[in-house]
Amino acid sequence: MLKDGAVWSLGCMSGTSLDGVDAAMVLTNGEDIVRFGKRSFVAYAPSEQMQLRSMLGAWPEDDGVASAAEMVETKHAVLLSKFRNEEIDIIGFHGQTLAHDPHGRGTHQAGDGQVLAELTERMVVWDFRSTDVQLGGEGAPLAPFFHHACARFVDAVDPLVFLNLGGVANVTWVDPTIQSPEIAGACLAFDTGPANAPINDFMQLRFGKPYDEDGAMARSGTVDETIVDRFMSHGYFLRIPPKSLDRDSFTDLADAVCALSAPDAVATLVACSAAAVARGLEHCPRPPKQILVTGGGRHNAAMMAQLRDRCSVPVLPIDDIGLDGDMLEAQAFAYLAVRVARGLPTSCPSTTGVAAAVGGGTISTPAKI
Repeated sequence: MLKDGAVWSLGCMSGTSLDGVDAAMVLTNGEDIVRFGKRSFVAYAPSEQMQLRSMLGAWPEDDGVASAAEMVETKHAVLLSKFRNEEIDIIGFHGQTLAHDPHGRGTHQAGDGQVLAELTERMVVWDFRSTDVQLGGEGAPLAPFFHHACARFVDAVDPLVFLNLGGVANVTWVDPTIQSPEIAGACLAFDTGPANAPINDFMQLRFGKPYDEDGAMARSGTVDETIVDRFMSHGYFLRIPPKSLDRDSFTDLADAVCALSAPDAVATLVACSAAAVARGLEHCPRPPKQILVTGGGRHNAAMMAQLRDRCSVPVLPIDDIGLDGDMLEAQAFAYLAVRVARGLPTSCPSTTGVAAAVGGGTISTPAKI
């Protein structure tokens, strides 16, 4: 059982950009953020990235998945060992998403929370997405309730958009004047389109580099607006949110830019992501005061410039208001773990399209407890 009041929760996140694992601590009662704590990161080695990349689209019974899951668990165990001297009441373990098909086979995050519960001798909450999908939701994005808590933590009074630029881009529009995130009108969330995934894949294929550092190559190129316009005619952008994407939902983008020079190709991929975000803002109930950018994509100067050019409201890194844009998703799963343990909802119709507010997640405890 989790003790009453605010507790220290440690969240772990391994995103679709496949760069590594983030871990961060949050002191929370599952509703309010009291304060943030220690954070750390461990990178996947190139061979580990290749292993995960080869498993994208795979399901639990497929060959190679068990080995990939064991690697994910081991990597998390290495990172969690850095917190051995911290006071930790509960752990939120997201796992590594390999496949996401909410209206088909479901969703698949590699990694077993029971393994980490035994290793850490702590309660572990994991498999956050499956219940939402089983009840008709998209299973993503799952950070919106945390974003709502962050807006209240910084004493925001106007609507805000949190834009996460990982492998996929997703937005959360929040009205911080509404106290609970599951109340109608408090949140709207959805995936807008690809973000870093096609850029990283292009850089890896052409140059053996994991990403375009600081957007240097994109900044030296010219955007092919014809390709951007063609990309924006995709049926996904006509769908009313909530809606979600798999990391590889737009693999045809690689074919679209293959005839361009490398700088022009990367610049065009960046512009496609920014154009999709700008289109997504049209779904907001009211215009946000500003867009707060989180995730690795905010370090890409070309991406930030494209967003500012294409969006009609101020765009700034979330770090500018005192939050940690590198650790926000790990912190989100720390927060959500406490909500699951306390029977609070983690998603609702306006964030994932699920029929009613629902709390997902599996709770594992070590055998000795």
